[in-house]
Amino acid sequence: MNRQGKFRTPRRPKKPLNNQKDPVGVYCRVRPLGGGDEECCIEVISSTTIQLHAPEGFKVNRNGEYKETQYSFKKVFGVSVSQVELFEHVARPLVDDLIHGKNGLLFTYGVTGSGKTFTMTGSPGQGGLLPRSLDMIFNSIGPYQAKRYVFKTDDKNGMEIQCEVDALLERQRRENNLSVPKTPSSRQRIDPEIVDMITTEEACKADGVDEDSSYSVFVSYIEIYNNYIYDLLEETQEEAVKPKWNGGGTPVRQNTEFIPPQSKILREDQNHNMYVAGCMEVEVKSAEEAFQVFWRGQKKRKVANTRLNRESSRSHSVFIIKLAQAPLDADGDNVLQDKNQVNVSQLCLVDLAGSERTGRTGAEGTRIREAGLFAQSEDVNQSFLMVVCVNPKGEDYEETLLVMRFAEMTQEVEVARPVDRPICGLTPGRRHKNQAFKEELCKLDERRAPVETGKILPPLPSCELTDPSDDVTLPRLIEALHNRQRIRQTIIEEYNRAANTMKSLLQELDSNLISKENFIHEQNGKLIEKDKLIQNNMAEIERLEKKTKMQEHKMDILQKTTKIYEEDKRTLQQELETREHRLQRELSDKRRLEQRMHGVVSDTQHKWEKECERRVNAMQLEMQNKLWVKDEKLKQLKAIVVESKASTRPDPTPRQSRPQRPSRDECPPPKRSASPSPLPTTTPVRPLHRRSRSAGAEKWVDHKPNSSLDLGTVLQPVIPNSIQVSAPNEKALSKCDRYVLTHQEVASDGEVQTKLIKGEVIKTRGGGQAVQFTDIETLKQELTTVPSRKRKSSEGVSPSGDQQEGDWTDVETRCSVAVEMRAGSNMGPGYEHHGITKRRKP
Repeated sequence: MNRQGKFRTPRRPKKPLNNQKDPVGVYCRVRPLGGGDEECCIEVISSTTIQLHAPEGFKVNRNGEYKETQYSFKKVFGVSVSQVELFEHVARPLVDDLIHGKNGLLFTYGVTGSGKTFTMTGSPGQGGLLPRSLDMIFNSIGPYQAKRYVFKTDDKNGMEIQCEVDALLERQRRENNLSVPKTPSSRQRIDPEIVDMITTEEACKADGVDEDSSYSVFVSYIEIYNNYIYDLLEETQEEAVKPKWNGGGTPVRQNTEFIPPQSKILREDQNHNMYVAGCMEVEVKSAEEAFQVFWRGQKKRKVANTRLNRESSRSHSVFIIKLAQAPLDADGDNVLQDKNQVNVSQLCLVDLAGSERTGRTGAEGTRIREAGLFAQSEDVNQSFLMVVCVNPKGEDYEETLLVMRFAEMTQEVEVARPVDRPICGLTPGRRHKNQAFKEELCKLDERRAPVETGKILPPLPSCELTDPSDDVTLPRLIEALHNRQRIRQTIIEEYNRAANTMKSLLQELDSNLISKENFIHEQNGKLIEKDKLIQNNMAEIERLEKKTKMQEHKMDILQKTTKIYEEDKRTLQQELETREHRLQRELSDKRRLEQRMHGVVSDTQHKWEKECERRVNAMQLEMQNKLWVKDEKLKQLKAIVVESKASTRPDPTPRQSRPQRPSRDECPPPKRSASPSPLPTTTPVRPLHRRSRSAGAEKWVDHKPNSSLDLGTVLQPVIPNSIQVSAPNEKALSKCDRYVLTHQEVASDGEVQTKLIKGEVIKTRGGGQAVQFTDIETLKQELTTVPSRKRKSSEGVSPSGDQQEGDWTDVETRCSVAVEMRAGSNMGPGYEHHGITKRRKP
């Protein structure tokens, strides 16, 4: 529901948080089977564990295997547990906390027909948790209750205090407003249906009740039905739905249109506590009166007709017991008129609707939303207990399984531990001292009456007048009265002195009593600490015993597993020895083969070395011969050309003579590089892409496996503000919001390419992290292709296979051909010569 955000009351400063938390206490109660032929699916293993097994013919998992599950609780109550024993373990600690100023909350949860209403309300002769809680409250605070209307509730979940006079006027005003005055007999009249429920034989009281405080109990009863809140104690409340009537007094559309019920509003008070605004709170003075109010509201609950149980309510009911307590004043007579000293604690008893799925019960329409109302619980400062009621019959197996899972999940919730209320600071024992003082005054008055009448005061003289002129009787009477007045004043002074002496004596006794009470209180505190320590030790012992049993069971399983593993180990050891022998034989054969092959390789290598050396020498000799022949032919050709030019041209003058070009023998060959000239390379231009978000200010998890290779490329993926890891872990993922994985693989062209797989780190519902991949960036290295350097067969070779002499005699042709060979290398079968045409200048 939406809260009203307008005209808010300024909040008080928040109280210091209570860091101590306790898990939710979950109990389990198993009801007996209805008939003898019904199949049971629940077995009580121990006082804290039950086992749930599927009925016959029910397949738990897909392969049809039989599966049994065990669930643990704070305590398990079997079919033979009585209502008294259940109350002592579950509800009594909550009632004790309520009387000591702490809040409590108790749920009953389960499927329809599992015994939730019987556990909470009870039956004639077997009262449930609610009537027994009311009986314990009034047995504990009965002598210390304030008069009616001394405590008065306000509209903001608070409590006001009225003096005795205002409370008396309030009582008279409300009694006058009643149309039929209540008689003492009508107040004690109880509904016959609930007489046996509230008559409990075992009267129990809470320990350590503050006698110097005054108490008052208020009860309220609300219903949560179809996501609406209704007040079951409101006297003017009509039915949940009613027909519309027109002005003529006839129903509209034959009573088919209904007015929606008026729901109450959930609000928050100044102490951040939730309450139902406008809910009626009734002040009660006895357990019978309180249970009578509850029964009156119980009859107004919305009971739906389901297939499982006609009397099973389809609505959630919350019965709230609110206890107001305030300290007495310094005299111990009246309630202290200070609103800040009022402490209000409450106990909520919740009876939830059936937890079964709506399709099974046949509920339709507006009933479907009821099942998930109390699925979540907030972190409140109160004790939180839940009683899970289960029916062991096989028909409820699926629904019971869901209830067990919800109970198991509820035990993991932790709530803040209730804190103790502050001490008012007044002298303890004020009520008892005031009562003792009043008793002493009554005793003094009783002793003083006979003394004044005849033992100390003188008797009065005769007052009879026989003569009108008698002047002796009246003066004598006046003198006697003055004498009695003096004696009375003396007695009063003596009484005051005795009272002061008695008061000083009482104060001295009070001081001694206070010191003794402080000592007793200190010893009680130590005993309480010892009891808590003993309880903790008992709980620890029980936990250790349970853990020991589990460990023994695990040890048995491990021993059996160890035997199986030892047998497997022996079998594998034998097989390993066999394979080792076989491997040794294979290794020896391999070594012999390697030695044989090494000899063959060395012989072949020596043979080829000699053959290569012979071929190289022959080739060098042949090339030198060819080169000498060509040089001789060039010299002859040069001489012919020079002679022909000299005969046809006149001799030039000395000025026009040109220096002769040195011969081939005189011209030193140009120096050439041992490596070929570099080829022009082209760099591929990548298309424009959107800018990667890895360059932003986000924090990255840079995942680089240990197997990644350093390719020595110019472009390297460098991510700023990152955490580099070789394997992802939860600690690194929790600190970052982006993730990148460096992945290397071989491309189709045989080159290694690097992929950057990027993703976002997302927090999961369970508190972990998950990675959602978004895009991939690829870094690939390509080599440029080198043209073939082999000499074409058509260059310099005639078709017949002989070289044409004119091609090699041309100086320009000879200079344009070069032989590529690494400096210092030897010619051999593994080397090739490539004729490359040199680049000519334009």
